[in-house]
Amino acid sequence: MGAWGALIMSFFGAVFASLTLYWQWHVSGAPLALPFLAFVLIGAAAGYVIRIPGEGIRPSPKEERAIMWSSIGEGVGLFLVANLVINLHRPDLLLPSMALVVGLHFLPIALAAEFRPYLVLGTALIGASIMGFLVGAPTGGELTGFMAAGALWVASGIAVRRDWSAKRRTLATV
Repeated sequence: MGAWGALIMSFFGAVFASLTLYWQWHVSGAPLALPFLAFVLIGAAAGYVIRIPGEGIRPSPKEERAIMWSSIGEGVGLFLVANLVINLHRPDLLLPSMALVVGLHFLPIALAAEFRPYLVLGTALIGASIMGFLVGAPTGGELTGFMAAGALWVASGIAVRRDWSAKRRTLATV
């Protein structure tokens, strides 16, 4: 998980936080953009690391396939759970369902990459989802949304740091 992955994860962390603010706290307008400040900060750090010369974190072909197929599955899964909870008239289950799908999406990547932090992130998202289901509305959605956002932001920061460290090591050996 490198700086490019951090960009994607931090964006979706901001999406989770904004959706939580909108659906659970009924916030509207400009305050919904506040979570995207975290995305901008992480994005600036990731952009800096991406431009540093050197070899950063590069996924193997096996990892790239796992990322591609699990991301396709995630997109389909998000579409399906969104339709399911809306058609069941249970919008309170949308954020926990989304966190479950996003968490499950990290598990095949963790297995293909043999990289424990993916497993930890997926487990954290699944755990946030389960807590959201168990606690119930409206607190369950709040809990899940903010926990998912936090997990994705923390993982993004770690990914930027990891890529930066990898590039520093390759520059030091050149």
